[in-house]
Amino acid sequence: MSALHNLAVWALPVTLAITVHEAAHGYAARSCGDDTAARAGRLSLNPLRHIDPVGTVLVPAVLLLLGGFLFGWAKPVPINPALFRQPRRDMAWVAAAGPLSNGVMLLLWLLVYGMLAHVLPAEAAAVPAWQSLALSMAVAGALINLALMLLNLLPVPPLDGGRILRSLLPPPLAAVLDRIEPYGLLILLALIASGWLLPMLLQGPQDWLLELLQRI
Repeated sequence: MSALHNLAVWALPVTLAITVHEAAHGYAARSCGDDTAARAGRLSLNPLRHIDPVGTVLVPAVLLLLGGFLFGWAKPVPINPALFRQPRRDMAWVAAAGPLSNGVMLLLWLLVYGMLAHVLPAEAAAVPAWQSLALSMAVAGALINLALMLLNLLPVPPLDGGRILRSLLPPPLAAVLDRIEPYGLLILLALIASGWLLPMLLQGPQDWLLELLQRI
């Protein structure tokens, strides 16, 4: 499969997965009393409002071309926890909104795949090029959303899982996570660079979810 074809297959699913994830944080924050994202014009499903040239475009494209672990990010949605009605509880809900949105998109991409596969011609050679591309895109959409959902649920701040964990811990332990947060990105990059540690952490939950989805 050529690099150009890879980019054509993955560009839309990756962009949607990352930007909808960020928009979900903003919508959840507004529902909890914080309108910071709304005032900044970030309550939008328009990818252009969330794209980070490096994290949304350059990094995923380079990793895709190199055949490595697909990873990226969008511009973080601005959030002010001081405006939440119940800061500790609401922070957990706002953090969970991102991975939850990826879970919903995972199901939608699987639905698209099922609908397209249902109308495939009997002969593989007769499958139109657009349908083959759409099937590949649906698979890519399911995979990237599964990966982002599980990755963001890792209990490492500033990932969503770290923020959820912080909201659940008593204040003294939450303060420990606060001290770790400045090094969170370095920890994540080290996990990715290891080549085996991150896949090992994600493999179990990924296999369980895939088996569950196959049963459904």
